[in-house]
Amino acid sequence: MNVQQRDVVLIPVIFSDQTAKKTRPAIIISNDQINSTSDDVLLIPLTSVMKELPYSVFITDNDLADGKLAAPCRACADKLFTAHKSLIARKIGRTKYHVIKAIKEAISQVV
Repeated sequence: MNVQQRDVVLIPVIFSDQTAKKTRPAIIISNDQINSTSDDVLLIPLTSVMKELPYSVFITDNDLADGKLAAPCRACADKLFTAHKSLIARKIGRTKYHVIKAIKEAISQVV
């Protein structure tokens, strides 16, 4: 699948305790050069938990260049993961540039 940075996709996400997985939305944050040459992508999961979470970026449909979210959500910068592109079920949207900038700032606070 051809993917780009800022794409919002549906992908199986494994729970941190490794006991189960669910298909969830995530944002591709790896750059387009990596996305075009690697079988894997770097993603940040989205959660519909609306409480204030450290290292998270609040996202609504207004933050999308195209597509639609099922509900407002938070991108969790402290939960980065990689996945093979073949696991992506489908694209559901694409964020605006300011979202990736905010996510990068949140990631820089984690590392």
